Amino acid sequence: MGLLTRTTETAPCTVEVCHTFDELSAHVRLDNGAVINPGDSVLVHGAPVLAGYGEHIVEQRTATITRASAVERLWTRLTGDFEFMELCEFSFSEEATL
Repeated sequence: MGLLTRTTETAPCTVEVCHTFDELSAHVRLDNGAVINPGDSVLVHGAPVLAGYGEHIVEQRTATITRASAVERLWTRLTGDFEFMELCEFSFSEEATL
């Protein structure tokens, strides 16, 4: 893999969607043991999995993994903490309303 080269590979995967009173979640597990590194992206093929209330759906699909280049991996590691901080909301002022 080169400094600016991206590679792709396909992998079988299991998609699990749960929509119950106790849990609302969606997970993708790569069945071939592939490891996703910083900067990589995964595209799961097929129609969206729609679980109605009270359903727990498990489906077998195929996923395409696009591996990041060495430069993209480095950039993701360097800037990942800053992007995480964008998700946090801070407020240091007291605005009490009655």
